[in-house]
Amino acid sequence: MYKLETIISLAKRRGFVFQSSEIYGGLNGCWDFGPLGVELLLNIKEAWWKAMTYRDDIEGIDASILMHPRTWDASGHTKQFSDPMIDNKTSKSRHRADNLIEEHIEKLRKKNKNDEADKIQIKLDSVKENSDYYDIITEHEIKDPISGSMDWTEVRNFNLMFKTFVGPIEDSSSIVYLRPESAQGIFVNFKNVMETGRQKPPFGIAQIGKAFRNEINTKNFLFRTREFEQMEMQYFVKPGSEKDWFEYWKEQRWNWYLSLGMKPEKMKWKNHEKLAHYANMAVDIEFEFPFGFGEIEGIHSRTDFDLKSHQEFSGKKMEYVDTVNQDRYIPYVIETSGGVSRGLMAFLCNAYEEEQVSDEKGGSETRVVMRFNKKLAPVTAAVFPLVNKDGMPELAHKIYKDLQKNFKSQYDVSGAIGRRYRRQDEIGTPYCVTVDGTSLEDGTVTIRERDSMQQIRISIDKIKNYIQDGIE
Repeated sequence: MYKLETIISLAKRRGFVFQSSEIYGGLNGCWDFGPLGVELLLNIKEAWWKAMTYRDDIEGIDASILMHPRTWDASGHTKQFSDPMIDNKTSKSRHRADNLIEEHIEKLRKKNKNDEADKIQIKLDSVKENSDYYDIITEHEIKDPISGSMDWTEVRNFNLMFKTFVGPIEDSSSIVYLRPESAQGIFVNFKNVMETGRQKPPFGIAQIGKAFRNEINTKNFLFRTREFEQMEMQYFVKPGSEKDWFEYWKEQRWNWYLSLGMKPEKMKWKNHEKLAHYANMAVDIEFEFPFGFGEIEGIHSRTDFDLKSHQEFSGKKMEYVDTVNQDRYIPYVIETSGGVSRGLMAFLCNAYEEEQVSDEKGGSETRVVMRFNKKLAPVTAAVFPLVNKDGMPELAHKIYKDLQKNFKSQYDVSGAIGRRYRRQDEIGTPYCVTVDGTSLEDGTVTIRERDSMQQIRISIDKIKNYIQDGIE
């Protein structure tokens, strides 16, 4: 399998992702999306939004990033949203204690020391206090990956929320937080959306929005970052029906990834052995990244914890009342939550392929091709004049401007036609349209398809419909 560095290099070279503030040395855990990256992000979000909200029972919202601080008291984030942190005194490096142990377990498994790995995993799954992490690290002589030393501090809690202030005075009365998840914006608007949308359980509220977590360690490119975007849907159901809806949304979300070209052999389910305090069922969809399997979406049954907590802290009723039979209850919630940038990374890794093909001189070369689903491809069509003369550029540019009204398109006149094809393959463009001498005579062009590299000849007035049919 290719290395993660290969994906990172392509992402920067072709304008998918850049290091944030790179000219100043970069800001760790923060990334900027370039011209192609932002198109891929938009396409992923549009595909999710249509799948989730273009139906009768789900409404969309866009809640504020800054929320009343009591929101986070009710949700438990103020007291409980923390990670176990440990420092190495020699290297001055800082780690999440649980991640440090998990990485050690993974190293043991790669050395086929599965019995030892299993014993440590059992201990990790039963951790109750920070001292339990410290005991595992010291007992099994887990070393700092930077210095190799075992000169560890005690394990302590580190709250992940970013704190800021509202207004001109920075005191305790003006403290607010950048939201660590977008879900609470949905919960506090439950009654607003139910009433204005004329909905009743079962129904859902969907949102795409930014969230912020002051991670102890960011790693693996876009996998763990401090600023990220979430695609979340909370589905409100009658208590007692949550298991059926949990299974329903598991199937829906798995099939969504498959519908966008995700290879099924690169995905797997991971059941939660330890449940969050608010959940009674939880499972993750994991994707096989170059560094191993990692979560790309979680499906959780959150019970009535969130709505009940907000009812208690706000004093406002969060019940649904059936006026026909006077049935009254606080709904249970099924949550689907996926990261946009983490999803983008998964789709990048899923699409990347290298293959040997014939070159223009009769030899062979390596073709790098991003086999994006055509709906996700950041550029849908590229238009080339075969040569930059004889009226071909003028006709090609006219076709390009016409296609640009409906599809993200590029125009390229630089280099041999084979080189231009390779450039488009490397960014995943599904269709390349070439204008040649025959085009000027009979009004036809060649369209070359990315995956098969097959070419067909088609009338200029049929190009738009041909491409539209191909991406639907």
